[in-house]
Amino acid sequence: MTEDAAAATVEESSRSVNEGKAKVLLPPNVFYNPVQEFNRDLTIAIVSQIAAENWNKKQNKSTETKADNVNMQSSSDCDDLKGHPKAVDTELESGHDRVHLLSGKKYDDGIRILEGLAASGLRSVRFALEIPGVKEVVANDFDSVAYDFIKQNAQMNNVDNIVLPSFMDAAMLMYQSRRYGDRFDVIDLDPYGSPAIFLDAAVQSVSDGGMLCITCTDMAVLCGNATETCHAKYGSTSLKARFCHEMALRILLRSIESRANCYSRFIVPILSISVDFYCRVFVRVYTGQKKVKDSASKLSLVYHCSSCGAFALQPLVVKTATRNDNFKYSVSTGPPVESRCGSCNGRYTLGGPIWSAPIHSKSFVQKVIESVEEGQSCLGTKQRILGILNVICEELENEPLFYDTDHLCTVLHCSAIGFIPMRSALLHRGYSVSLSHANRKSLKTNASSEVIWDVLRCWVKKNPVSSDRLQEGSAAATILSKEPSFEADFSIHPDANPPSRKRGLVRWQINPERDWGPKPRAARSKESVEARKSAQDLKCQERKAKRKADSQVRWNFR
Repeated sequence: MTEDAAAATVEESSRSVNEGKAKVLLPPNVFYNPVQEFNRDLTIAIVSQIAAENWNKKQNKSTETKADNVNMQSSSDCDDLKGHPKAVDTELESGHDRVHLLSGKKYDDGIRILEGLAASGLRSVRFALEIPGVKEVVANDFDSVAYDFIKQNAQMNNVDNIVLPSFMDAAMLMYQSRRYGDRFDVIDLDPYGSPAIFLDAAVQSVSDGGMLCITCTDMAVLCGNATETCHAKYGSTSLKARFCHEMALRILLRSIESRANCYSRFIVPILSISVDFYCRVFVRVYTGQKKVKDSASKLSLVYHCSSCGAFALQPLVVKTATRNDNFKYSVSTGPPVESRCGSCNGRYTLGGPIWSAPIHSKSFVQKVIESVEEGQSCLGTKQRILGILNVICEELENEPLFYDTDHLCTVLHCSAIGFIPMRSALLHRGYSVSLSHANRKSLKTNASSEVIWDVLRCWVKKNPVSSDRLQEGSAAATILSKEPSFEADFSIHPDANPPSRKRGLVRWQINPERDWGPKPRAARSKESVEARKSAQDLKCQERKAKRKADSQVRWNFR
């Protein structure tokens, strides 16, 4: 398609979208989901922090180099040797403090970003307009019409010097960028469905310390509806459980880590969220064979009771400290549970392996919160970003998965225990509790399942259950047949109400519109479909000609 024809095609499009600082035209075969604005806003907030840290790192490196040069020049004078480095450091540091990065401006020392599946290029244009300290944004799509729209949208927003349109297969583009000097600082992948086919290329083409931003929308697979498909795509088996959305995040992290380990690389999650109809992870990728050895100790199998919802984790490898800051890795022993659940006598199902190490970097998340509070007024979902990030900062880091308090009460057929009484009872016993951002009814705690059932046994004593509902052999009857080992204190604990709840932050999604879930898969443009059909027809003709020639050879041989 010529440039004039492409421009005419874009001009014919009557659909335009305003989001953040960007205004873009949409290709006729691309849908726009306003619910995903939160995804894009959050990504901009996080990548802005990464860009600032990358800029500071390069400036500090430049400062150290100049200070070393001063050292060499003044080595003949001891007094000068003592004075110059400090003076240069202060001057450069103060000069660095005065540098104010601007969004929409190209910086030669800035970060390089790749959006592998750009569609209209809305996300890429917003990156260029709203993230300070960017060198270039490569907006790639394997659709000729989408490519033309990306080019026109970049020109329309005056960022065509930053946004570079690309027409390639996303995986192939990343494979061609594996060389050290060609790697990207940030790679954003937001596919329709599973990102599994892109992960191998992504972990190789991101720079050391760079970040992968990966969205996954095939939540049915990750949440236990197709265990065999989950294993085929991600290398883990999923479970149908109340904690399935957090488990989905941990399966995805484990899948990224396993692919990175093949190339002596490892990941450090900085933020992992499960919201709306998808999950989104932000991980930094580093290189180091010694750290890669730790990966197995960050993985666990999950034993889940299908009757009462109790669960236990079995680490794959145990890491033990030895002399001289060394570590020994040994296979763990198990299982951590009996053949039947000790609380309800139900059977266990086995899932995983999952990532059982922390899934957030709270120090980084806190920096993002401060940055969003101070500025970035163009973020339309600012209040929700602040709400969910504050909930994440309150989460217990080293307690994977969670219980659902409503489900626990459903198992016992008792009246629902309140949010505050349940948390207070555990806090009075000395345990830690928190919410999970993935479920508003969640209970994340370091207390064992038996302690939780003891609290609920005490609750049932105060709020009796009808005997007609306790059938012999049922989970409820088995659990309540035991006496609690302690008397629970349901009086309000000072820390029972989390700060995010006290402040009234927007923590959970409110339905923005009717039928706001995932939209249908975008269809390919007519030109791309015809080009693919022509290529398929040509291959078919070649195969027929080859079969005809082979048949003729066999006939002549006879």
